[in-house]
Formats: sequence, structure tokens, C-alpha cells
Amino acid sequence: MRLKILLPFRVFADINAVSRMVVETTEGSTGLLPHRLDCVASLVPGILEYETEDAGIVYVALDEGVLIKAGPEVLISVRRAIADSDLGHLLDQVIQDFLTRSDEDEAARSVMAKLEVGLLHRLAGLQHE
Repeated sequence: MRLKILLPFRVFADINAVSRMVVETTEGSTGLLPHRLDCVASLVPGILEYETEDAGIVYVALDEGVLIKAGPEVLISVRRAIADSDLGHLLDQVIQDFLTRSDEDEAARSVMAKLEVGLLHRLAGLQHE
């Protein structure tokens, strides 16, 4: 199989000759082999495990997204992804990256909420004039 992991602004990974993979979906863990029927699945944050003859088993931490299997192609589209062949290192990277970004996302949401409130106050002021 050919696995492509797509992020919003770039291709994270493009791997040929994937012999098998396991991914977390909204329905639970799902395994994919080369001759499996085509499918679409919603992904939850979790670990994608795939295997190639050259690299062996590789783990990728994924944010929520979508998986599409069409023939030998598997496309995964997510907001964030981190890969490592060691689960311990991957956990450290996830803690540093995903949790830090969660704090940044929360700060951005807070700023957006303040901007929205300010805009609504100004619009209300215009209605009274």
C-alpha cells in the first residue's frame, strides 16, 4: 500500500510498500492490509502503526482527522502528526508538542472571543446612533 499523511499545509509523509497498518477510528482500532476493501473512516486522536520492510514498525501520533482507502492508496488527513519508531520518544514529543499547542490554541480562542465581544459592542453602539 502507499500511505500519505496530509497536514493542512504540507505532506507529512509519503510511504510506499506499507505491508500493514493499524489506526484508531471512532469505531475503535482498525487494521488495514493491502487487499482490504476501500473504506472511509473518521479518526480520533491516537497512534497509527504501520510497517514496511525497510523501516520496520513506525508509530505516528495523529490528531483527529479522516482516512480514505482507495485501492492501494491510503490517504490520512489530520491537523497534526508526529512520527517515531520508539513509543517512549513519541510520548515525550506528543507531550511537548500537542499539549503546548493545546495551550496556544486556548490562548488564541480567548483572544478571538474578546475580539468577537468587542465587535458586538461596537455593532450595538452603531444601532443606537
